Amino acid sequence: MKVACVGGGPAGLYLSILLKLRDPAHEITVHERDPEGSTYGWGVTYWRGLLDRLHAHDPESARAVGEHSARWRDGVAHLGGPAARHRGDEGFGIGRHRLLEILAARARSLGVRVAYEDEVTASDPPDADLVVAADGVRSALRTAYADHFGTRIRTGRNPYLWLGTTKVLDAFTFAFAETAHGWIWAYGYGYGPRGSTCVVECAPGTWSGLGLDRAEEAEGLALLEDLFAGVLDGHPLTGRAAPGAGPAPWTTFRTLTNRIWSRGNLVLLGDAAHTTHYSVGAGTTLALEDAMALAAALDGERGLPAALARYERERRAALLPVQSAARYSAQWYENLPRYIGLPPEVMFALLGQRHSPLLPHVPPQMYYRLDRAAGRLEPLRRLKHWLGPRVARAVQARSMPDAAGERRVPAAR
Repeated sequence: MKVACVGGGPAGLYLSILLKLRDPAHEITVHERDPEGSTYGWGVTYWRGLLDRLHAHDPESARAVGEHSARWRDGVAHLGGPAARHRGDEGFGIGRHRLLEILAARARSLGVRVAYEDEVTASDPPDADLVVAADGVRSALRTAYADHFGTRIRTGRNPYLWLGTTKVLDAFTFAFAETAHGWIWAYGYGYGPRGSTCVVECAPGTWSGLGLDRAEEAEGLALLEDLFAGVLDGHPLTGRAAPGAGPAPWTTFRTLTNRIWSRGNLVLLGDAAHTTHYSVGAGTTLALEDAMALAAALDGERGLPAALARYERERRAALLPVQSAARYSAQWYENLPRYIGLPPEVMFALLGQRHSPLLPHVPPQMYYRLDRAAGRLEPLRRLKHWLGPRVARAVQARSMPDAAGERRVPAAR
């Protein structure tokens, strides 16, 4: 098969690796519009389950990813006073540049052609049996056929900003800072010996009240460094923009979905097909799992239509719980005042439960007591798990469609 992967991110590169491993006779080209090594961002995060799956599919690239990843088991929350530290699952961070270097080198070693500064447009598609749109949330190929794919984008409320820091965090870190204009918070995780990723978020009123909506990037970074000084320990924050380039690139998260994932021999992969809120740290994992599922479907089905249908069916089912968790996680932060005044041990416990569909509809202190009791008593644990999805469905059934015809879940109180 002749395959064109449009987009040289983790999804497109890993798919090319898996297809070559399954059949070296495949002719595969990865088309990347940007120069080699010019990726954005600092580090990406993932969890032990993904590393195990990478080892199962390609031990060589998995070993390299694992060797170049930072690891942690603790979660740390800062809310004035002493930090609260909790033991959790093993997490990993790896520099985005390093991850792409590993995957590109592995793909080339298997005979994949990786072409940089090679932009593909819908008006001039590659001549291939299969064209994979792995070109991200702003996918040009998907956008050209948006009506066919049924693309929908829902914009979140809170502005956020991706940053880096030379502070090497030894745990997944949450930090909350109170200002005269409301709360602002950051998520951070190490990705190697040189630094960490730091994502800053706040409500719109806080953003404008602090002047972050109009500040030059250097001015805004200085303010954020002061607000999170207790976490940064004197280390600077770094942005993407060049000095003097204007305001920092704050944005609001766009949740993207598609009704259909393929059109003839064109199929969507990774962020081109779906996005999930960054607060659950699943973007890279989902992109790589998409690649695993598509490679398996192409190998296991007769004919391209059957393979693409199987891929879409399997990935839609797998995405449902993650998309639900991401939706409720984003909502938890958008309703931070509901939780921020609770005793620290309660607030931090509910931070860990922010993915729950039941939490927005139960008084926080009651949920906390129920959760603690459910951890001790099996019948209550089963009741909690049984109630969660049913409450969510009941709320959705009662909600009224908005002007676009979507059903809107009432905001948590």
